Amino acid sequence: MSTATRTAVRDDDGNRGFDLTMEDLQNKTPEDLRDIISITEAHLRELHQDERGSLRILDEAEQAAFDIAMEIRNAAMDMLDKHNEIRSVLQRRPKSVERALSSMGHRDDDPYSNVRRMTHAEARDKALRVLDTREAKSSLSAPQMDQVEKQVRRDSDIAKRLLVTETEHYRSAWMKVVTDPNGMGLLDDEERNALRAYQEYRAMSEGVTTAGGFGIPVFIDPSIILTAQESGNPFLTLARQVTVNTNAWKGVSSAGVTWQFQAEAATATDASPVLAQPSVTVFMARGLIPFSIEVGQDYPSFADEMATLLAAGYDELLVDKFTRGSGSNEPRGILTALSANTNVRITLTTSGSIGSPDPYKVWAALPQKFRRRANWLMSVDVNNKFRQLGTANVFHAYTQNLPAEWADILFGKGVYESPYMPDSTTSTSATTGLAVVGDWQNYVLARRGGMTVELIQNLVDVTTNMPTGQRAWFGYARIGGNSVNDLGFRLLVNT
Repeated sequence: MSTATRTAVRDDDGNRGFDLTMEDLQNKTPEDLRDIISITEAHLRELHQDERGSLRILDEAEQAAFDIAMEIRNAAMDMLDKHNEIRSVLQRRPKSVERALSSMGHRDDDPYSNVRRMTHAEARDKALRVLDTREAKSSLSAPQMDQVEKQVRRDSDIAKRLLVTETEHYRSAWMKVVTDPNGMGLLDDEERNALRAYQEYRAMSEGVTTAGGFGIPVFIDPSIILTAQESGNPFLTLARQVTVNTNAWKGVSSAGVTWQFQAEAATATDASPVLAQPSVTVFMARGLIPFSIEVGQDYPSFADEMATLLAAGYDELLVDKFTRGSGSNEPRGILTALSANTNVRITLTTSGSIGSPDPYKVWAALPQKFRRRANWLMSVDVNNKFRQLGTANVFHAYTQNLPAEWADILFGKGVYESPYMPDSTTSTSATTGLAVVGDWQNYVLARRGGMTVELIQNLVDVTTNMPTGQRAWFGYARIGGNSVNDLGFRLLVNT
């Protein structure tokens, strides 16, 4: 293919969406190359999938543009890799630093030493290359791949964790130490080096509160790869997600700047906004899976199955706590936050009975700026009550008939289910929330990426203190959630 070949795709108005050639890679800085890679990947995604995520069938011109863009991206990645290798070789350290590193057991031939020295951009680029490998593509579904890529791009901690855990030697070492109490004695030198690299990565990570566990490899780590498309967790679709490397996320919020028209040469009015600093504390979620010694010995795929169970339990816990968590030693659920704020509660027209005016009432109470990106959350019971509002003389309230599973649209906005939202008959308390509607970017999930597991060698009976013949997996991850702007929601309540 000629280096002068240019890939370009035009939209319906004839605007050029992408225009690069292999020659454009010449005389570029590493940062320039990273920008080119980002632009090219965005172009590839637009060609590959439409806005809804559906796969597109490319015509001949689009396929040619896709192939050229892929060639340019791969060439840029190769140039970055070569740059990083040369940079590593040419780095010179003072002798005092060399002696210090030597005393700590660091060697220039250590395959993980580069991870410890990588900048954010370097770790991101390396991790994205790992995601392009055949092993990654066979391990992750498309939604999981997208989720990991997002986290790698915005969090260097996730990128470095991926680089030290997604290796053949770390995976084999991890499988041994979490299934066999004597696993550490079964490791070869390469496996021990892989585990040592993970522990050194943990030492670099600020705010680590526990030690001794072994991190689940990223491609099976539920705290990293959980996606809304593959779980029943609506919060993973709706809420704003951020990563942190401390025990809390702190943001800045404001009601906005008030503008006004003024006469010519008039003194400007001070319109400085009032700033607030909402925060989301990160808490530790824990899960314990006991198993008999016989199961651990006789079940060939035991570790993979246990990882699946850890993911299912973790996902269910998050749905529960993001819905109704107290905020004390656990995330503050959306119901807990909104029930405590009288400014966002909208009462039923008739206490204890959902009527046809009520969906209109709560929708109209939500400010227009939050209606633009609003979505609903409710239980299946409340959804069923909404579906039954349409009658012979209330045709406007019709949503879905009986064969449909769920009324998934109200006022043109999506409707999501949480089994931990109250049913309409659960309670007639004034603060019992029946349905939430609002812009869910005002509910923030903050997490420290990465789940860790430890093998407990022997469980003992709480009465006799004698061994039960069982072992256990103890898993833990850190995550939090909270409403950072209650006024972005409205909560339908009984009275």
